[in-house]
Amino acid sequence: MSSTDGAPVGDIITESWDRVVPKITDANRYFWQGGADGRLHIVRCTNCGLYLHPPRPVCRRCHSTAVAPEPVSGRGRVYSYTINHYQWVPGFDPPYVIATVELDEQSDLHLLTNLVDCPDDELRCDLAVEVLFAHHRDVYIPIFRPAGLR
Repeated sequence: MSSTDGAPVGDIITESWDRVVPKITDANRYFWQGGADGRLHIVRCTNCGLYLHPPRPVCRRCHSTAVAPEPVSGRGRVYSYTINHYQWVPGFDPPYVIATVELDEQSDLHLLTNLVDCPDDELRCDLAVEVLFAHHRDVYIPIFRPAGLR
């Protein structure tokens, strides 16, 4: 999948189990439904350019209230991870990887997510990853996989 401007975008998958989905509000709709077009959206300060995740109504650097969602590349690196061996959600069978991904746009821009399609022996910090979206009802959950698997 690619956008009209040539920028890569994430694939959309359907999982065989039902994730717990967040409540959609006007304040978070861009994040949870932006994946419908295959793009990850993150709030950014339009004054100084700082990305803010989790989103905030005021920029932590310049204190501007001029913040708005913006599409990002969907690429990053595994910053940290853990392999979960406990079944918290029915149908979501362990083991599975919970990872913090640092997005390429900014060195301190982290997203807590799941990592899929990665054998345990290839899993490591600094692994290049790309976004894809798990579609559940009206929500598109950003998850990641090793880069280059398209």
